[in-house]
Amino acid sequence: MEECACLCGLGSSRGCRCCQKRQDPAETAKAEEKHLEADGAARCWAGSGGIASPRPPPHCSLLDLPVEMLVEICSSLPGTELPNLAQVCTKFHRILHSNSVWRRRCQEEYGLRENLQELEMIATSYREVYAKLFHPYRHILGLWQEDTEDYKTLLYVAVDGLGITGWTYGPRLNTHVDGPMQFKPAFRIRLTEGKSATVECMEGCHRRPHSRHLQIQRNMFSTHCNKRDHRKDSPGRLREEWGRGLRGNHRYDWLTYRRLYLPPSHPDDLIRPGLFQSKNLPFGLMIAMLSFHGKYARVTKITGFSFGTLEIHLMRRIQLREGEIFRDFNELSRVVQEIHEQVIREQQQEDGTEESEGRGWQSPGQPSVAESRAAASEEQPVPFVLPVGVRSRDHDYPRTCRMCFYGVVTVTLHGLPWRHPGVFILFDENHFGFIWLEVKSFVLYGRVQNTFQNVEAPSPQAFQELLKSVQSCWVG
Repeated sequence: MEECACLCGLGSSRGCRCCQKRQDPAETAKAEEKHLEADGAARCWAGSGGIASPRPPPHCSLLDLPVEMLVEICSSLPGTELPNLAQVCTKFHRILHSNSVWRRRCQEEYGLRENLQELEMIATSYREVYAKLFHPYRHILGLWQEDTEDYKTLLYVAVDGLGITGWTYGPRLNTHVDGPMQFKPAFRIRLTEGKSATVECMEGCHRRPHSRHLQIQRNMFSTHCNKRDHRKDSPGRLREEWGRGLRGNHRYDWLTYRRLYLPPSHPDDLIRPGLFQSKNLPFGLMIAMLSFHGKYARVTKITGFSFGTLEIHLMRRIQLREGEIFRDFNELSRVVQEIHEQVIREQQQEDGTEESEGRGWQSPGQPSVAESRAAASEEQPVPFVLPVGVRSRDHDYPRTCRMCFYGVVTVTLHGLPWRHPGVFILFDENHFGFIWLEVKSFVLYGRVQNTFQNVEAPSPQAFQELLKSVQSCWVG
């Protein structure tokens, strides 16, 4: 049987109005004659003891459905498939130019909220918003890290009404780590009355929008702006807003951003991974990412000045002894130093080098990661007090903690790693801290409460590659 060529290829072409319109009467009569001959042969085969083939049901084309149902079906398809579907026939072409279809695709794929007034102001349609704005710039949605040599910032690009806005995020100088992060617009992409996408810079002394060039690559994009009033921002105001001073002239020339993914979670994780903010005593405000990797966890710095990578050995738990260990800094240092020397010896035996990356080897009698997770949820918190002589920018820290582990900060200077031991302190689901023994400082981390879209890694391998890329950016 010949298939219907109008859309779906379901059933024979007999009875299809699209095919009948294209065939002349002679061809139609010939096709009917062949069909009758086939039916006669089938009846003859049945009369001679054979089994007749069941007669095919009457043909039903997708085009026979009501228009409302076709609109609902088309609205459920990915927007990238709709242009091809519009070329099938005139009816689908009309349906796929309706605003309701593309409005639903903008809502489901990009989280667009209703903004009919703005849509009328720029005299455009949802189909043009999808085709000229959301789809071409879909690759820059999500989290990004500014790729600079000094102070790094966090950029979040999201759909904002009938546009796309890039927001610069950072901790506030005079607020607690539980407080909300401040954010301000860096650039926006919108459709103009000429129905073309325009990139506008939102930074500068007077915040007047002006043109900004955007170049998108794989997992990276760059922006360029020559506006001179950017450099009129006062250092005092920048320190007040972001806890930092005015940067060099490269600040508003070519800026490059690298893609960030949030870490995937696992049932055995001590707490939910993600972004945390802190006020690090030696290095100022920062945003860091906590991730878990089997027998160890890692705190990777995202914004701020370089300080290294914090690695927590989940197999090296420190007994709290009802919190008494925190009252004597010398005793705490002695316990941590013994673990540190033991880890170095095991690393030398395992890798033959003292400079290899720690992987949290499990010594006899140490609990597994899953057991530590279960213990963290069942154990009663013990009192926590900051050891005498240890400095901190956050004095409003939790007064109880659940678990402590050996941790080490690795700082790379001139290509050589320097390892500094300390104590990782797990307070609760949203707080952890680290005591850096060598400099006698305590850093409290609080979970970032902001929610972000388009931040999931496509695979565990993609997240591992991203983590290596982020860590390489901090190597001095």
